[in-house]
Amino acid sequence: MLAVLLFCGSAQAAAPSANAQNPPNVAFYYQDDLPIDELQAFDIVVVDPTQVALPKADLAPHTAWFARLDLHAQAGTKSAGEIVSQLVTPLWNKGYRGLLLDDGSTLGEATAKSDQWLQQVMQAIHTEYPQIRLMLRNHLELAQVRAQDLYASVVDSLYYQPRGSGSFLAMVPDSLRASVLQQVKTLQASTGLPVVAIDYCAVNDKQCRRQTASQLISDGVIPFVTAPGMATVGIGRIEVMPRKILLVQVVGAGQPLDETVGVHSIAMPLNYLGYDIQYANINGRLPSGITNDRYAGIVVSVDRAVRNSGVWSQWLLARIREGTRVAVFGQFGFPIDTQTARTLSLEVVPGTAPVGSAPQVVGKSSMMGFEVMPNADIRDAVGIRVDSSGKSLLRLKANQYIYDAAGLTPWGGFSLNPYSVFSLGALGQDRWAIQPIQFLQQALALPMMPVPDVTTENGRRLLFTHVDGDGFASRGEFSGSTGKYSGEILYDQIFTRYKIPMQLSVIEGEMGAAGMYPKLAPILEPIARKMFALPNVEIASHTFSHPFNLEQIDEQTGKRMAGKPNPEWGGDDAFSLDIPHYEFDVNREIKGTIDYINQRLAPPGKSVLSVFWPGDAAAPKIALRRAAQAGVLNINGGDTVITKSKNSWTNIAPYGVAKGNEPDEYQVYASIMNENVYTDDWQGPFYGFDRVLETFEMTNKPIRFKAIDIYYHFYSGTKTASLKALHTIFDDVLKQAVFPIFTTEYIKKVLDWRSVAIAREGNRWIVRSGQNLRELRWSGAGVPDLSSASNVSGYLPGPGGLYIHMGGDQASFTIVPAQTKSVPYIAEASGFVRQFERTDKGMQFEFGGYYKPFMKLNDALGCKVSIDGKSAVATGKTGALQLNVSGNAAKPVAYHLVKVNCE
Repeated sequence: MLAVLLFCGSAQAAAPSANAQNPPNVAFYYQDDLPIDELQAFDIVVVDPTQVALPKADLAPHTAWFARLDLHAQAGTKSAGEIVSQLVTPLWNKGYRGLLLDDGSTLGEATAKSDQWLQQVMQAIHTEYPQIRLMLRNHLELAQVRAQDLYASVVDSLYYQPRGSGSFLAMVPDSLRASVLQQVKTLQASTGLPVVAIDYCAVNDKQCRRQTASQLISDGVIPFVTAPGMATVGIGRIEVMPRKILLVQVVGAGQPLDETVGVHSIAMPLNYLGYDIQYANINGRLPSGITNDRYAGIVVSVDRAVRNSGVWSQWLLARIREGTRVAVFGQFGFPIDTQTARTLSLEVVPGTAPVGSAPQVVGKSSMMGFEVMPNADIRDAVGIRVDSSGKSLLRLKANQYIYDAAGLTPWGGFSLNPYSVFSLGALGQDRWAIQPIQFLQQALALPMMPVPDVTTENGRRLLFTHVDGDGFASRGEFSGSTGKYSGEILYDQIFTRYKIPMQLSVIEGEMGAAGMYPKLAPILEPIARKMFALPNVEIASHTFSHPFNLEQIDEQTGKRMAGKPNPEWGGDDAFSLDIPHYEFDVNREIKGTIDYINQRLAPPGKSVLSVFWPGDAAAPKIALRRAAQAGVLNINGGDTVITKSKNSWTNIAPYGVAKGNEPDEYQVYASIMNENVYTDDWQGPFYGFDRVLETFEMTNKPIRFKAIDIYYHFYSGTKTASLKALHTIFDDVLKQAVFPIFTTEYIKKVLDWRSVAIAREGNRWIVRSGQNLRELRWSGAGVPDLSSASNVSGYLPGPGGLYIHMGGDQASFTIVPAQTKSVPYIAEASGFVRQFERTDKGMQFEFGGYYKPFMKLNDALGCKVSIDGKSAVATGKTGALQLNVSGNAAKPVAYHLVKVNCE
């Protein structure tokens, strides 16, 4: 088989230069389910263009995509010129700047005739496209002759060779491998040409992939070990860390995904650990292709009846047999007989549970009883124990009946009712009975890795604020506000007083001529125009009619569901604002109101950037897709409301929720909930929103789970108590170590977070994070070695670990016990760092921010600093310097060139 690489167009990243001293990381993937997030960790990825389209450049800006060209049927039937005009040119026009020419040869099969034809093809390609680079596969003699025309040579199956149409692998004879490796060494010695070796292991055999890749490195080649069919994110010199979790749960009929235990409680610990979640319904269609190259594991949550326990058990046990790690919460969802127990490394407890007896704890891990320790009830007992290969986390005994309610096993672990999420029925609250982060880490055997972080940048906790449009037509109710509408009051009291980035929204049906109060439109619209014109304000829509129950939107039509509404939703009149002659339509709610705001309210140069979901904020897929099609971002929902009286991690929401498997079907949650939930649904006390400061504190220490989000409604401007609460919150927060950003910038960080690629090369970490996310969190010991790091601007210890600052959208580094060399670095900064570069004598970068931007430099005593070419006066001691620059809460960011010289 033969490979040729062609690139250099603007449609994708250019391939790195290739030589034996600077070899690229190369991957091969030939199926139609292209895992771009994981493959972007490689410098070059060869794909089959008959299966996939060339990925958009912004999805993997540092990866060059090359097209595989299957020439197996072309040899002897087409001339070299026909190959170029009929096959190469169309790929070039599509934007491919790399080709893998594959003539189907295996090692030892190449003939002089095939070499001659391929040489003619290569020459014809170079004549038509002089910029082409070629990789030649399994034609080592031709590679020796035409090395000057090649980017790299490729060999296939040095250790394992696929046989037949299935996944059977045959061992390659030692003699053949030795012969090929000798040819490879001769080629490398005489030409310096890099050699890539593709090899194979079974789909889920990660250990085989690691061992084979390590052996190939020892053999002196660039490895890529995949599975037959090229459908695996293989291992080369780098191993990509899978960052997806499949969370399988039982979703009730008509139950919004947002209200499930998996989303409400289990997702947050997984997000914190760095994992994005795909959801599946046990009572629905269970997914295929759950392999350990892209999934870190499966989490199961069963809190209600499973309709077909047989199908479910077969599916789950098959994944366990394949080697996928599993963590079970609540129930297994199927009966466990002796055979099933054996598969699960469990023992069936003989006899029956003694009804009426009170179980006693006879063994308990420290992770049990985290927020509550429920009393054992024999009716919850499942008659199982972990066998000698596992570890009990909670062992109970009722008479002589001894069973485990929680345990770790070779395949993962379980925490059964009531020892997972426990309901305090009388209080209407939940509590974790097990420490979920520790349990998930151990059950899923999650590796220590740098975690992409959306709460922080440059060591400072992120702060953003956004306002829902509710109450824009309401008037002030306190002395001095007579006749003023809420928007006017907030304009004077908040929007212009606190000069930090904000995003504000309106409800068209509340203020526009087509809404409830058409006579007020001439009064309210000028207020909106005035506030939207502020430089520190971004514009958002809060829909047309503000539907209160988004789950009533029909996924197919975008209309309101027909039939009797769920009693929990309220009556017909509770669906949305009562706008005369309006029949609900999701397109009117989203695109229609965006057009209204852009045409009537937005000043020149500004437009709607986001939609803020209204009501219960349980946006269905159709609404998410419509927002994306309208070109706007989305946010709201999540219900993060942890306080001293609701002190449970179950009250901290995840970053968002995937309502489907497409990128446009992801809803970003508000980081912290709004004043409505702190004021008893706006029934009072109206000063209650100041309790959000408890939430800010409890989502920051001892672990920083969330960015600060000052999220409220326009009606908070109508009362003395609520307005005072806003002042209290803003004044308090701006005294903290924060970095104010726009809401859209936070949303983009969350979206980038989902696709960050993290790879390991020995003890070195490689991270590719996207344009918006620039912070990592390391929870282990040590610090990055800045003397050998690439694009690491600094670090700062903080809640939950060490915060590592990225100087660009990709970085690489090793963790060392302590700095081996004194290198100046950014300890913290309340602004953006861009174009970061380390120099022989220090570093330089662009720096800017919205609100009092400053930076602290460590290990910089004696260094000279200039800002925009002028010497800067820095204050500090013991090696630390503090520098301030001018900032303005408006876009675009005003950047300053900072140079640090430490001769």
